[in-house]
Amino acid sequence: MNVRRLIPTAALAGAVALGATALTACSGASAAGGEDGKLGVTASFYPLQYLAEQIGGDHVRVTTLTKPGVEPHDLEITPRQAVQLSAADVVLYLKKLQPAVDKAVAQAGVKNTVDAATLTALENHGASGHDHGGEPAHGEEGHAHQDGDEHAAHPEGEHDGHAHGEAGEDPHVWLDPTKYAEIAKGVGAALEKADPGHAADYRKNTDDVVGRLTALDGEFKDGLKDTASKTFITTHSAFGYLAERYGLDQESISGVDPESEPSPARMRELQTFARQENVSTVFFETLASDKTAKALASDTGLKTDVLDPLEGITDKSQGADYFEVMRSNLKNLQKALGAK
Repeated sequence: MNVRRLIPTAALAGAVALGATALTACSGASAAGGEDGKLGVTASFYPLQYLAEQIGGDHVRVTTLTKPGVEPHDLEITPRQAVQLSAADVVLYLKKLQPAVDKAVAQAGVKNTVDAATLTALENHGASGHDHGGEPAHGEEGHAHQDGDEHAAHPEGEHDGHAHGEAGEDPHVWLDPTKYAEIAKGVGAALEKADPGHAADYRKNTDDVVGRLTALDGEFKDGLKDTASKTFITTHSAFGYLAERYGLDQESISGVDPESEPSPARMRELQTFARQENVSTVFFETLASDKTAKALASDTGLKTDVLDPLEGITDKSQGADYFEVMRSNLKNLQKALGAK
């Protein structure tokens, strides 16, 4: 697993304290985010940043802790970012996705702090192996959904780290448009609470985002309902919710960590699996190396393509925002699965 480098708790607490002192000394800071009169929103990573921008519109000033091109799970919180957190009017994060952020948020003590994991039901998805919803796509035993797929509230104090399957709930809820819409409603409600003077605008913008997500869900349902195969292989086990929503099977090469190296035995297992399940494509993502995907594809005569988990938008992303990238993902899935 990648090493997650966290700054010491004492140093982080000291940075927050210094930042709070400096902010108190500054004049002109208001309840609406400072001299510009806008609500100051700090989001932990891109999917929450995007919702804040779309729903907040001109009334908010949004900053993100995870810069473009940075792998979110390995984010380091700097003293400057600790100060940024303590100064925010609203903090949006997804607990258990970024351990360093969890600690920093707890120490920042911002009143309007929203954990996106509480806004929709999280589920356990296997780190590898046949993640999908409903009936087994191929009618075989062993392709049923992993145990623990019941919709349950996120338990506090369990499963620290970037958890899927063997360790806890899968955090990648934003890749299911329906679950992302539930998060959008929660973000809208949080902005209304923090800035009631613009509540009508936040409600209108929330309804717009939810409507667009509902339409996107329809595009995925229509686009994936009739395919030659239901199985896809990815380097990173990030697409459990998407697979479950649309009746697909996800098989990951290396489970929770997109950079980890699979064993030779795992590679042989995947080669056999690809032949049995009529898999045509091995997917890799934009923020991680494509080395493993290309090695497996070379050994099995498969193609490679991008399936973007949308943890950040970069110049390499197949689209400029959430909706464009998701539609690129749909197109790539349709091609790989032989959509009719």
